[in-house]
Amino acid sequence: MELFWHRRDLRVADNVGLAAATGTREGDRGPAAPVFVFDPDVLDHASDVRVRRLLDGLAALRGDYRERGSDLLVARGDPETVLPELADALDADRVVWNRDYSGLARERDAGVRTALNDAEIGREAHHDAVLHDPDSIRTNAGDPYSVYSYYWKKWTDRETDDPAPTPEASDLVDAGDLTAAVGTDDGTETDRVAVGDLPAPADLGFAEPDAEVGPAGTAAARDRLDAFLDEAVFAYEAERDYPAREATSRLSAFLKYGEIGIREAYEATERALAAAESGDRPEERVESVAEFQQQLAWREFYAQVLYHNPEVVTENYKTYEEGIAWRDDPEEIAAWKRGETGYPIVDAGMRQLREEAFVHNRVRMIVASFLTKDLLADWRHGYGHFREKLVDHDTANDNGGWQWAASTGTDAQPYFRIFNPMTQGERYDPDAKYITEYVPELRGLDADLIHEWHELSPTQRANAAPDYPAPIVDHSDRREEALAMYKRARGEDPEE
Repeated sequence: MELFWHRRDLRVADNVGLAAATGTREGDRGPAAPVFVFDPDVLDHASDVRVRRLLDGLAALRGDYRERGSDLLVARGDPETVLPELADALDADRVVWNRDYSGLARERDAGVRTALNDAEIGREAHHDAVLHDPDSIRTNAGDPYSVYSYYWKKWTDRETDDPAPTPEASDLVDAGDLTAAVGTDDGTETDRVAVGDLPAPADLGFAEPDAEVGPAGTAAARDRLDAFLDEAVFAYEAERDYPAREATSRLSAFLKYGEIGIREAYEATERALAAAESGDRPEERVESVAEFQQQLAWREFYAQVLYHNPEVVTENYKTYEEGIAWRDDPEEIAAWKRGETGYPIVDAGMRQLREEAFVHNRVRMIVASFLTKDLLADWRHGYGHFREKLVDHDTANDNGGWQWAASTGTDAQPYFRIFNPMTQGERYDPDAKYITEYVPELRGLDADLIHEWHELSPTQRANAAPDYPAPIVDHSDRREEALAMYKRARGEDPEE
């Protein structure tokens, strides 16, 4: 018998470690008993929305196992204690899992390896979360890549593995045998392993979020992927920056929790690429599918940045000679979090975050640029807020995105590239459809008036939308302050 430890891979299909543990990939293995451990050290970094989404994903995973006559074991406690004890109770030959690449995950896994070795229990870790291992794509000099375009060229030239085979009922430990080995429980006691109901958020120290966290599980992920690849992907390059249009995949949460395998998703994009070549406007359609594949590559680029530089979670990737003297005005940061800056596209994005635990990618860039270069606030304020509120928070992606916007990251936008929030709103939400969906105070106003909000007089604003705030800063003034701030950080004369 094998014990398979689920973490960020809440699926049965295209799961490399599970396929190995059950013998569906290599043979002469299994059956496997699956377990998920609520690790208190990991929960210390969690949030209400992500715990709710995690529980939904686990419920879907448990359903997939039960359809196969098995079940999902649930435990709470330190994996270094829980896993050896459970392996012993099940008389398992080894514990198998898929690698995670954050610093916290690597520290945890090192401790588990030591504990299993001490208990004389076999263990095995597999590459699964990304198409290409973070240590496998390097420069010709052998260094990790810090420039995406060069990384992408090698990434796209690499052959990818086929999706891992899906285990059958016979490859899994029968639910009755699991119950006989560990008993049943509500899963809420520390260091308790059981077959039973999943805990509620309150049992784990979290509240039910106000935001809607969206559907969970492999079936929902496949439905979403199929719908996107059926039509929207072929116009992705032209449409993806417009938040009012249904032009993006919305797969980020499914990939974050591992509810769909990256090999399965990529194989589907390859089929879409073949379909694009045979349709109308093949060149445009092919470029759009390739653009979406690039977004998958960005995900892996940031994963390898974090793998080689775990300190970027709290430190700038790019050092500035004199350091950046952030303004960090607490009232301005609070207004940004509330979506009350007086810049409509910014406020719409922050309110979407509050309501849906999600923000459109173009708008993520706009609100991040506004925080760091209009409010002159340290990117870590924004990263921390997104980590708390985003259902699809991914350490590597979010940290990479925030440091890109702040011009402190690898391959980041130049410090002098500063988004004008009004121009961005007018360009990417010309009819103000997205803005008015999330900022009800502006509904009924002409789109041109919304995009000119910063230029209106106090009387005009009061007459048009008395409940919506005036801009809390002047973009033109703050742009100049930002340029001076970065020049001083670079050791340059801000007057030049």
